[in-house]
Amino acid sequence: MSQTSVAPPVKRALPPLMRLSDAAAERLQHLYKTAHAGQLLRISVTTKGCSGKAYDMQFVETPTEGDEVVSDKGLTLLVDRKATLFLIGTQMDYHQTELEEGFVFLNPNEKGRCGCGESFHV
Repeated sequence: MSQTSVAPPVKRALPPLMRLSDAAAERLQHLYKTAHAGQLLRISVTTKGCSGKAYDMQFVETPTEGDEVVSDKGLTLLVDRKATLFLIGTQMDYHQTELEEGFVFLNPNEKGRCGCGESFHV
């Protein structure tokens, strides 16, 4: 009886949990050096709005047991482990216009947003 060897299945690399655009990295680096020195940005997804989900950002002193640590462009941010499935492959960007400025999320998992843009669904 001959034995044939079976090659182990090839594991596909997962996309990064989150990435920072150059603009987001620059703004976050500024915040880490000034008003939020010694803190880390923590991103989570909450239930909110007419579409059901919303991004929530808070500065925290230390990671919790349920945080995933994300490093990109020399910066560290935290993602609530419960939000990881909603955020895989997301890029955080920073937009500044004459009337508003802030972080925005380019999330490939979003299937739609509410009319006011406050919430999204997957």
